[in-house]
Amino acid sequence: MDARPKTIYLPDTMVNWPWPRTINPHYEDVKAEVDASFRDFKALSPISQEAFDKCDLALLTALLYPKAPREHFRVGCDLMNLYFIFDEYTDFKNEALTKEMADIVFDALHNPHKKRPEDECVLGEIARQFWARAIQSANLSSQRHFLETFPVYLCAVVDEALDRGQDHRRSLDDYLKLRRKTIGVQPSFLILLMGINLPDEVFNHPDMLSYNEEQANGNDAHNIISTIMFDLGLDVSGAMAWAAHYHTEVQKRFIDGLAKVPSWGPSVDALVKEYLDKIALLARGNHSWSYETQRYFATMGPEIQKTRLVPLLPRLDRKAM
Repeated sequence: MDARPKTIYLPDTMVNWPWPRTINPHYEDVKAEVDASFRDFKALSPISQEAFDKCDLALLTALLYPKAPREHFRVGCDLMNLYFIFDEYTDFKNEALTKEMADIVFDALHNPHKKRPEDECVLGEIARQFWARAIQSANLSSQRHFLETFPVYLCAVVDEALDRGQDHRRSLDDYLKLRRKTIGVQPSFLILLMGINLPDEVFNHPDMLSYNEEQANGNDAHNIISTIMFDLGLDVSGAMAWAAHYHTEVQKRFIDGLAKVPSWGPSVDALVKEYLDKIALLARGNHSWSYETQRYFATMGPEIQKTRLVPLLPRLDRKAM
Protein backbone atom coordinates (compact mmCIF):
# COMPACT_ATOMS: atom_id res chain seq x y z
CA MET A 1 0.00 0.00 0.00
CA ASP A 2 1.21 3.51 -0.83
CA ALA A 3 1.51 5.28 2.54
CA ARG A 4 2.28 8.66 1.02
CA PRO A 5 -0.13 11.60 1.54
CA LYS A 6 -2.90 11.99 -1.05
CA THR A 7 -2.14 15.69 -1.49
CA ILE A 8 0.84 17.94 -0.93
CA TYR A 9 0.87 21.61 0.03
CA LEU A 10 2.62 23.82 -2.49
CA PRO A 11 4.08 26.93 -0.79
CA ASP A 12 3.42 30.25 -2.52
CA THR A 13 7.03 31.26 -3.02
CA MET A 14 6.18 34.43 -4.95
CA VAL A 15 3.52 35.91 -2.67
CA ASN A 16 5.81 38.80 -1.65
CA TRP A 17 7.52 39.34 -5.02
CA PRO A 18 6.97 43.06 -5.81
CA TRP A 19 6.68 42.63 -9.58
CA PRO A 20 3.13 41.71 -10.72
CA ARG A 21 2.10 39.41 -13.55
CA THR A 22 2.26 41.22 -16.88
CA ILE A 23 1.69 39.83 -20.36
CA ASN A 24 3.07 40.93 -23.72
CA PRO A 25 0.37 42.63 -25.84
CA HIS A 26 1.57 40.77 -28.96
CA TYR A 27 0.80 37.34 -27.47
CA GLU A 28 -2.28 36.37 -29.47
CA ASP A 29 -1.13 37.23 -32.98
CA VAL A 30 2.46 36.03 -32.52
CA LYS A 31 1.28 32.76 -30.97
CA ALA A 32 -0.70 31.87 -34.10
CA GLU A 33 2.27 32.76 -36.30
CA VAL A 34 4.95 30.93 -34.35
CA ASP A 35 2.85 27.82 -33.70
CA ALA A 36 2.13 27.43 -37.41
CA SER A 37 5.81 27.93 -38.22
CA PHE A 38 6.87 25.29 -35.69
CA ARG A 39 4.41 22.73 -37.05
CA ASP A 40 6.00 23.15 -40.48
CA PHE A 41 9.12 21.44 -39.12
CA LYS A 42 7.11 18.24 -38.51
CA ALA A 43 9.44 17.62 -35.60
CA LEU A 44 6.98 15.87 -33.29
CA SER A 45 4.72 12.86 -33.31
CA PRO A 46 0.97 13.57 -32.94
CA ILE A 47 1.11 12.69 -29.22
CA SER A 48 4.15 14.89 -28.60
CA GLN A 49 2.63 17.70 -30.65
CA GLU A 50 -0.46 17.57 -28.44
CA ALA A 51 1.73 17.84 -25.35
CA PHE A 52 3.59 20.73 -26.96
CA ASP A 53 0.35 22.57 -27.69
CA LYS A 54 -0.78 22.21 -24.07
CA CYS A 55 2.46 23.80 -22.86
CA ASP A 56 1.64 27.06 -24.71
CA LEU A 57 5.23 28.24 -24.90
CA ALA A 58 4.07 31.47 -26.55
CA LEU A 59 2.26 32.23 -23.29
CA LEU A 60 5.44 31.48 -21.36
CA THR A 61 7.35 33.88 -23.60
CA ALA A 62 4.67 36.56 -23.25
CA LEU A 63 4.89 36.33 -19.46
CA LEU A 64 8.70 36.19 -19.37
CA TYR A 65 9.15 39.16 -21.70
CA PRO A 66 6.06 41.36 -21.26
CA LYS A 67 7.85 44.51 -22.42
CA ALA A 68 9.58 43.06 -25.49
CA PRO A 69 8.68 44.62 -28.85
CA ARG A 70 6.98 42.33 -31.34
CA GLU A 71 10.08 41.13 -33.20
CA HIS A 72 12.03 40.45 -30.01
CA PHE A 73 9.01 38.63 -28.61
CA ARG A 74 8.87 36.45 -31.73
CA VAL A 75 12.56 35.59 -31.31
CA GLY A 76 11.81 34.70 -27.69
CA CYS A 77 9.07 32.31 -28.83
CA ASP A 78 11.52 30.63 -31.22
CA LEU A 79 14.05 30.30 -28.40
CA MET A 80 11.52 28.66 -26.07
CA ASN A 81 10.58 26.26 -28.86
CA LEU A 82 14.26 25.42 -29.35
CA TYR A 83 14.61 24.63 -25.65
CA PHE A 84 11.51 22.43 -25.76
CA ILE A 85 12.45 20.45 -28.85
CA PHE A 86 16.06 19.94 -27.71
CA ASP A 87 14.76 18.68 -24.37
CA GLU A 88 12.20 16.47 -26.12
CA TYR A 89 14.81 14.91 -28.40
CA THR A 90 17.45 14.33 -25.72
CA ASP A 91 15.31 13.52 -22.68
CA PHE A 92 15.89 9.75 -22.81
CA LYS A 93 19.05 9.66 -24.94
CA ASN A 94 22.46 8.54 -23.76
CA GLU A 95 25.47 10.83 -23.48
CA ALA A 96 26.82 10.10 -26.97
CA LEU A 97 23.55 10.76 -28.79
CA THR A 98 22.86 13.86 -26.70
CA LYS A 99 26.31 15.25 -27.51
CA GLU A 100 25.74 14.53 -31.20
CA MET A 101 22.54 16.58 -31.12
CA ALA A 102 24.21 19.34 -29.08
CA ASP A 103 26.97 19.55 -31.70
CA ILE A 104 24.36 19.91 -34.46
CA VAL A 105 22.68 22.81 -32.65
CA PHE A 106 26.04 24.43 -31.89
CA ASP A 107 27.08 24.27 -35.54
CA ALA A 108 23.75 25.68 -36.73
CA LEU A 109 24.02 28.66 -34.40
CA HIS A 110 27.47 29.48 -35.72
CA ASN A 111 26.43 29.02 -39.33
CA PRO A 112 22.94 30.55 -39.61
CA HIS A 113 23.21 31.09 -43.37
CA LYS A 114 24.52 27.63 -44.25
CA LYS A 115 22.06 25.05 -45.56
CA ARG A 116 21.75 22.09 -43.25
CA PRO A 117 22.40 18.54 -44.53
CA GLU A 118 19.21 16.90 -45.81
CA ASP A 119 19.68 13.78 -43.69
CA GLU A 120 20.41 15.75 -40.50
CA CYS A 121 18.20 15.79 -37.41
CA VAL A 122 15.66 18.62 -37.64
CA LEU A 123 17.20 20.27 -34.57
CA GLY A 124 19.82 21.80 -36.85
CA GLU A 125 17.29 23.60 -39.05
CA ILE A 126 15.20 24.73 -36.08
CA ALA A 127 18.30 26.24 -34.44
CA ARG A 128 19.49 27.78 -37.72
CA GLN A 129 16.19 29.50 -38.44
CA PHE A 130 15.95 30.79 -34.86
CA TRP A 131 19.38 32.38 -34.96
CA ALA A 132 19.03 33.70 -38.51
CA ARG A 133 15.95 35.62 -37.34
CA ALA A 134 17.51 36.70 -34.03
CA ILE A 135 20.59 38.34 -35.52
CA GLN A 136 18.40 40.57 -37.67
CA SER A 137 17.27 42.56 -34.63
CA ALA A 138 19.68 41.67 -31.80
CA ASN A 139 22.51 44.06 -31.06
CA LEU A 140 26.04 42.68 -31.29
CA SER A 141 26.64 42.53 -27.55
CA SER A 142 23.50 40.44 -26.94
CA GLN A 143 24.51 38.12 -29.78
CA ARG A 144 27.93 37.65 -28.23
CA HIS A 145 26.53 36.96 -24.76
CA PHE A 146 24.13 34.39 -26.18
CA LEU A 147 26.81 32.54 -28.14
CA GLU A 148 28.93 32.47 -24.98
CA THR A 149 26.20 31.08 -22.72
CA PHE A 150 24.18 28.73 -24.92
CA PRO A 151 27.04 26.21 -25.30
CA VAL A 152 27.20 26.05 -21.49
CA TYR A 153 23.55 25.01 -21.53
CA LEU A 154 24.19 22.40 -24.24
CA CYS A 155 27.13 20.90 -22.35
CA ALA A 156 25.08 20.77 -19.16
CA VAL A 157 22.35 18.78 -20.91
CA VAL A 158 25.03 16.35 -22.06
CA ASP A 159 26.25 16.05 -18.44
CA GLU A 160 22.66 15.37 -17.40
CA ALA A 161 22.47 12.56 -19.96
CA LEU A 162 25.68 11.10 -18.53
CA ASP A 163 24.17 11.14 -15.04
CA ARG A 164 21.04 9.47 -16.37
CA GLY A 165 23.03 6.75 -18.13
CA GLN A 166 25.04 6.01 -15.01
CA ASP A 167 22.00 6.25 -12.71
CA HIS A 168 23.97 8.87 -10.80
CA ARG A 169 22.21 11.00 -8.20
CA ARG A 170 23.94 14.26 -7.37
CA SER A 171 24.16 15.90 -3.98
CA LEU A 172 21.97 18.95 -3.52
CA ASP A 173 24.86 21.37 -4.10
CA ASP A 174 26.01 19.54 -7.23
CA TYR A 175 22.45 19.31 -8.51
CA LEU A 176 21.97 23.07 -8.12
CA LYS A 177 25.21 23.79 -9.97
CA LEU A 178 24.07 21.68 -12.92
CA ARG A 179 20.44 22.82 -12.81
CA ARG A 180 21.45 26.47 -13.05
CA LYS A 181 22.88 25.58 -16.44
CA THR A 182 20.30 23.09 -17.77
CA ILE A 183 17.41 25.44 -17.04
CA GLY A 184 18.77 27.81 -19.69
CA VAL A 185 18.38 31.05 -17.75
CA GLN A 186 21.58 32.71 -18.94
CA PRO A 187 20.93 32.30 -22.69
CA SER A 188 17.36 33.48 -22.13
CA PHE A 189 18.71 36.91 -21.18
CA LEU A 190 19.24 37.38 -24.92
CA ILE A 191 15.71 38.75 -25.25
CA LEU A 192 16.26 41.16 -22.34
CA LEU A 193 19.47 42.48 -23.87
CA MET A 194 18.46 42.70 -27.54
CA GLY A 195 17.44 46.33 -27.17
CA ILE A 196 19.71 47.35 -24.29
CA ASN A 197 23.30 48.27 -25.09
CA LEU A 198 24.88 47.56 -21.72
CA PRO A 199 28.65 48.17 -21.79
CA ASP A 200 30.69 45.04 -21.13
CA GLU A 201 32.22 46.55 -17.99
CA VAL A 202 28.69 46.86 -16.60
CA PHE A 203 27.40 43.44 -17.68
CA ASN A 204 30.52 41.68 -16.39
CA HIS A 205 30.65 43.56 -13.08
CA PRO A 206 30.53 41.13 -10.10
CA ASP A 207 27.30 42.68 -8.80
CA MET A 208 25.59 42.28 -12.16
CA LEU A 209 26.77 38.69 -12.52
CA SER A 210 25.37 37.93 -9.08
CA TYR A 211 21.92 38.96 -10.29
CA ASN A 212 22.17 36.35 -13.02
CA GLU A 213 23.15 33.79 -10.40
CA GLU A 214 20.31 34.73 -8.05
CA GLN A 215 17.83 34.51 -10.91
CA ALA A 216 19.10 31.03 -11.77
CA ASN A 217 18.87 30.05 -8.12
CA GLY A 218 15.31 31.24 -7.82
CA ASN A 219 14.02 29.41 -10.85
CA ASP A 220 14.97 25.87 -9.89
CA ALA A 221 13.40 25.44 -6.46
CA HIS A 222 10.25 23.75 -7.78
CA ASN A 223 12.29 21.04 -9.51
CA ILE A 224 14.59 19.95 -6.68
CA ILE A 225 12.19 18.32 -4.24
CA SER A 226 13.34 14.74 -4.83
CA THR A 227 16.99 15.84 -4.55
CA ILE A 228 16.29 17.57 -1.23
CA MET A 229 14.51 14.47 0.04
CA PHE A 230 17.41 12.26 -1.03
CA ASP A 231 20.25 14.49 0.17
CA LEU A 232 18.73 15.86 3.39
CA GLY A 233 16.59 12.86 4.37
CA LEU A 234 13.33 14.80 4.40
CA ASP A 235 9.82 13.75 3.44
CA VAL A 236 7.82 15.60 0.77
CA SER A 237 6.41 18.19 3.19
CA GLY A 238 9.80 18.83 4.74
CA ALA A 239 11.43 19.18 1.33
CA MET A 240 8.74 21.64 0.23
CA ALA A 241 9.32 23.73 3.35
CA TRP A 242 13.10 23.67 2.82
CA ALA A 243 12.72 24.77 -0.81
CA ALA A 244 10.33 27.57 0.17
CA HIS A 245 12.78 28.86 2.78
CA TYR A 246 15.63 28.67 0.26
CA HIS A 247 13.52 30.56 -2.28
CA THR A 248 12.72 33.28 0.28
CA GLU A 249 16.42 33.77 1.01
CA VAL A 250 17.21 34.11 -2.69
CA GLN A 251 14.43 36.66 -3.16
CA LYS A 252 15.69 38.69 -0.21
CA ARG A 253 19.24 38.76 -1.57
CA PHE A 254 17.93 39.93 -4.94
CA ILE A 255 15.74 42.70 -3.54
CA ASP A 256 18.29 43.86 -0.95
CA GLY A 257 20.92 43.98 -3.65
CA LEU A 258 18.99 46.54 -5.68
CA ALA A 259 20.11 49.22 -3.23
CA LYS A 260 23.76 48.23 -3.67
CA VAL A 261 24.06 48.36 -7.46
CA PRO A 262 27.00 50.61 -8.45
CA SER A 263 26.48 53.76 -10.51
CA TRP A 264 27.95 54.24 -13.96
CA GLY A 265 26.34 57.59 -14.65
CA PRO A 266 22.68 58.59 -15.34
CA SER A 267 22.37 57.18 -18.87
CA VAL A 268 23.90 53.79 -18.07
CA ASP A 269 22.12 53.60 -14.70
CA ALA A 270 18.79 53.89 -16.51
CA LEU A 271 19.73 50.91 -18.70
CA VAL A 272 20.82 48.90 -15.66
CA LYS A 273 17.52 49.61 -13.91
CA GLU A 274 15.61 48.52 -17.03
CA TYR A 275 17.65 45.32 -17.27
CA LEU A 276 17.18 44.38 -13.60
CA ASP A 277 13.47 45.14 -13.78
CA LYS A 278 13.18 42.77 -16.74
CA ILE A 279 15.05 40.06 -14.82
CA ALA A 280 12.54 40.40 -12.00
CA LEU A 281 9.64 40.12 -14.46
CA LEU A 282 11.28 36.99 -15.87
CA ALA A 283 10.96 35.33 -12.46
CA ARG A 284 7.32 36.39 -12.10
CA GLY A 285 6.49 35.25 -15.62
CA ASN A 286 7.89 31.76 -15.07
CA HIS A 287 5.88 31.42 -11.86
CA SER A 288 2.63 32.61 -13.47
CA TRP A 289 3.03 30.33 -16.47
CA SER A 290 3.47 27.30 -14.21
CA TYR A 291 -0.19 27.61 -13.21
CA GLU A 292 -1.60 28.87 -16.51
CA THR A 293 -0.08 26.17 -18.71
CA GLN A 294 -1.34 22.59 -18.78
CA ARG A 295 2.23 21.26 -18.65
CA TYR A 296 2.32 20.64 -14.88
CA PHE A 297 -1.24 20.55 -13.54
CA ALA A 298 -3.36 19.86 -16.66
CA THR A 299 -6.47 22.03 -16.30
CA MET A 300 -6.18 22.31 -12.50
CA GLY A 301 -3.54 25.07 -12.44
CA PRO A 302 -5.79 28.00 -11.46
CA GLU A 303 -7.46 25.95 -8.73
CA ILE A 304 -4.14 24.74 -7.32
CA GLN A 305 -2.81 28.31 -7.37
CA LYS A 306 -5.70 29.25 -5.05
CA THR A 307 -5.84 26.21 -2.75
CA ARG A 308 -2.09 25.39 -2.85
CA LEU A 309 -3.08 21.69 -2.67
CA VAL A 310 -1.71 19.32 -5.33
CA PRO A 311 -3.17 15.81 -5.71
CA LEU A 312 -0.27 13.38 -5.57
CA LEU A 313 -0.19 11.13 -8.61
CA PRO A 314 0.03 7.38 -7.89
CA ARG A 315 3.37 5.70 -8.45
CA LEU A 316 3.67 3.65 -11.62
CA ASP A 317 3.76 -0.10 -11.10
CA ARG A 318 6.90 -0.79 -13.12
CA LYS A 319 6.54 -4.54 -12.66
CA ALA A 320 3.32 -4.39 -14.66
CA MET A 321 4.92 -2.38 -17.46
